[in-house]
Amino acid sequence: MKRYVLGLLVSLLPSIAIAQTNPSALAARAWRQQHERAIVDEFVALLSIPNIASDRDNIQRNAEAIVAMMEKRGLAPKLVSVPGGNPIVFGEIRTPGAIRTIAFYAHYDGQPLDPREWASPPFEPTLRDKAVEDGGRVIPRPPAGTPFDPEWRLYARGAADDKAPIIALMTAVDAIRAAGRTVNANVKFAFEGEEEAGSLNLEKTLAANRDLFAADLWLMCDGPLYQTRQQSIVFGARGVNTIDITVYGPRGELHSGHYGNWAPNPAMSLARLLASLKDDNGRVLVDHFYDDVEPLGPVERRALDEAPAIDAELMREFWLGSTDGGPRTLNELITVPSLNIRGMASSRTGAQASNVIPASATVTIDVRLVKGMDGRKTGQQVVDHIRKQGYFVVNREPTADERRAHPKVAMVVTGRIAVGSRTPMDLPISQEVIRTVESVRGRAVKLPTMGGALPLEAVERPLGTRTIVIPIGNHDNHQHSFDENLRIQNLWDGIELMAALLTM
Repeated sequence: MKRYVLGLLVSLLPSIAIAQTNPSALAARAWRQQHERAIVDEFVALLSIPNIASDRDNIQRNAEAIVAMMEKRGLAPKLVSVPGGNPIVFGEIRTPGAIRTIAFYAHYDGQPLDPREWASPPFEPTLRDKAVEDGGRVIPRPPAGTPFDPEWRLYARGAADDKAPIIALMTAVDAIRAAGRTVNANVKFAFEGEEEAGSLNLEKTLAANRDLFAADLWLMCDGPLYQTRQQSIVFGARGVNTIDITVYGPRGELHSGHYGNWAPNPAMSLARLLASLKDDNGRVLVDHFYDDVEPLGPVERRALDEAPAIDAELMREFWLGSTDGGPRTLNELITVPSLNIRGMASSRTGAQASNVIPASATVTIDVRLVKGMDGRKTGQQVVDHIRKQGYFVVNREPTADERRAHPKVAMVVTGRIAVGSRTPMDLPISQEVIRTVESVRGRAVKLPTMGGALPLEAVERPLGTRTIVIPIGNHDNHQHSFDENLRIQNLWDGIELMAALLTM
């Protein structure tokens, strides 16, 4: 994604000018300015370890490297896991007389990748003088004592999502200790190793170790800043329910000349079925789909009204002539559930296409769930809708007799469900986080929820705690894609922000 909001940034500069008032953040800045090369070197060493969640050997190497970083800082680290799960790296700062505990979450695993798509090897961290898409050149790291240009970018898998907060937190610990700043709360660190694989074992691990991970608040350090580069504070995330649907035609592919107009075409049937799911403005037509949505309160609505407008700039950058859901904005629409087609397949296309009636057609959809929705109930509503369109529905491959007995047959398989979560913005702890963040980064963009999924409920449910998302990555970091990167200034800002939150 290009830096498409430059003009918008210029117009917003008066409102986002940062009046630094937080003494811990100022101490972190002074420390960082004296140690930039050492901070980046430690970051590069961590980024050099491959971190795909399914690569258990390298995941273990990552975990052990983070343990070593924490041991160096006296954070009493340990690896915590359940059978079959990747380890959570745990550490803590115990504060005598503390009356509350704050936990900081990040994850050290990353998305799968194809190295051939990258401009430079994904696990050979590369510094560039600007973004690749803007012609960024590879440059060497400057020697110790020479400052890094804040617009330089470090390219590697995990640079933004999500090893940057780990380095920012470790550096912030160094800075506040060097400056003699006081940590007022008990502080815990929890760095997960399988978030990009769906956090399959996070809730089980936390439930099995409740006392160890108990905290009054979890700060989830993941995700990108707002598109204007303003600091954002996000109070929730949508969950997700994936559903695979396959519809059937003939037993095998048939010649479209010999059997066309006679044998039903499953690709056409699937297209009709999918068209029945949403209207022309993007509203989901599944009965009762929106019934259980917990509405936003007045504080959340006011926060949305105050967020800078970004839709017009995004439409220009993405070459969009229209959007779904109008006249509502992107920020409004990500607070409601959605139904999305991830991909479709039926026979072959392009040069490999042949004149056949396909035997089947398949689609994978994802339903983004918001607070109040039950993923299993929503999945059943989708199944009921498919039945309403005349389909006989099964949850495994249908038999020959079943296909002969029914004009339309669909196999529907639901994947793992993650539910949506949202912490009220007007809670005292929420307001304290807002004050702390804004004392470092100026006026923040407060969002009730983010469009993507984070394992908020997997933390809240077993521990009975609250979660707030504090991102530090640049919005154009290419997370989950090739050429993932972190803008250097985002790392510097993140260090200052973490120092302030550690001493909140």
